[in-house]
Amino acid sequence: MSTPVPVAPFSAAHKSYVKNLYRRILTNELNWTVRRDIWRGKALAIRAEFDRHRDVQDPRALAELFDKAEAELSARLHPDPYRPATAPDGTKWERNAPPPLGPLFDHRAYNDAHAH
Repeated sequence: MSTPVPVAPFSAAHKSYVKNLYRRILTNELNWTVRRDIWRGKALAIRAEFDRHRDVQDPRALAELFDKAEAELSARLHPDPYRPATAPDGTKWERNAPPPLGPLFDHRAYNDAHAH
């Protein structure tokens, strides 16, 4: 993953990036730990880490924190992440495709042609 583009601290883009990073870290941790009761403790530790750096306003320090977090995330990415079964890349995606809409056989035309 590429290094994030530096944005002004606490701008809308900065907040969006931090939220996205937080979600990606939580999702990756859930890929490694499927049991929610165990994952919850790890999620709280991740949140505590984000809260610990909440008041950092120096752009260079923020860039270092982001680089470190991105490096840790990319080093720990799960090789086979969980996908919901019915998601577009899941195991059941389009397994049972819905039947085509409309009549499969035109009964009315057949009945009209064969009526006595």
